[in-house]
Amino acid sequence: MEEPQHQLDETVVCFLSDEDVIYEATQIFDALSDYTRFQILAALSLERRGVSELQELCHVSQSAISHQLRLLRDRGLVTARREGQRVIYALADEHVATLIGVGISHAAEMTGKEGE
Repeated sequence: MEEPQHQLDETVVCFLSDEDVIYEATQIFDALSDYTRFQILAALSLERRGVSELQELCHVSQSAISHQLRLLRDRGLVTARREGQRVIYALADEHVATLIGVGISHAAEMTGKEGE
């Protein structure tokens, strides 16, 4: 069995020159760079949620949440499923959860708050 870092290195080497893959990766990180979008993704990493729940957590208007969710869906980071009158959002897959977890963990380490 290969070690995870070795697999990651092979993936990077394999796609380093692939313009389509690099472009899509930059689009993902662009989406992650917005405060509200990152908050939305972090909340969704804990559980699926509707727009009103996300609005409450992020302290922004419903239209702002809807706009950010649309962008996150377009970037392939979240999915939506209708449950009656509500639309429930979830992370697209475990890759997104990993990105959010690593980002928060690294930020906590950088700020000296990792033990809190």
